[in-house]
Amino acid sequence: MSVNSSGVFYCIKTQIPIMLKQGKGVILNTSSIAGIRGLPNAIAYSASKHAVIGITKTAAIEYAKNNIRVNALCPVFTITPMFDPESMDKLKEGISEKIKANVPMKRFANVMEQVNTMLWLCSDEASFITGQAISVDGGLTA
Repeated sequence: MSVNSSGVFYCIKTQIPIMLKQGKGVILNTSSIAGIRGLPNAIAYSASKHAVIGITKTAAIEYAKNNIRVNALCPVFTITPMFDPESMDKLKEGISEKIKANVPMKRFANVMEQVNTMLWLCSDEASFITGQAISVDGGLTA
């Protein structure tokens, strides 16, 4: 829990003075769909990701007047070396299909879908967006 919640808190605490001095800034935290709706058998993880969203929203309100935007990305199951459906199926046959069946788009995200959202949130094209927890989840939290 301390990495997910305290880590975000201390990073923001360190970043804000620099951004105040330069007169602007963008902070993008990483939460999870677990921070929006919780996940079974993941109390500590879900609580820590809820904390990330709370920190994000509070910092966004506190520093909006200083031209500092703060948002959070809330990804769903994204294919990475850490989340590999083929490896999961070797442990328990069919588990990846069961997980995928819960996602309305019936697939897992790829890394670039998360990265492109991050880039957009940090760009001037998203200059009026702050305090948001943006889900990139194939409709799972809809």
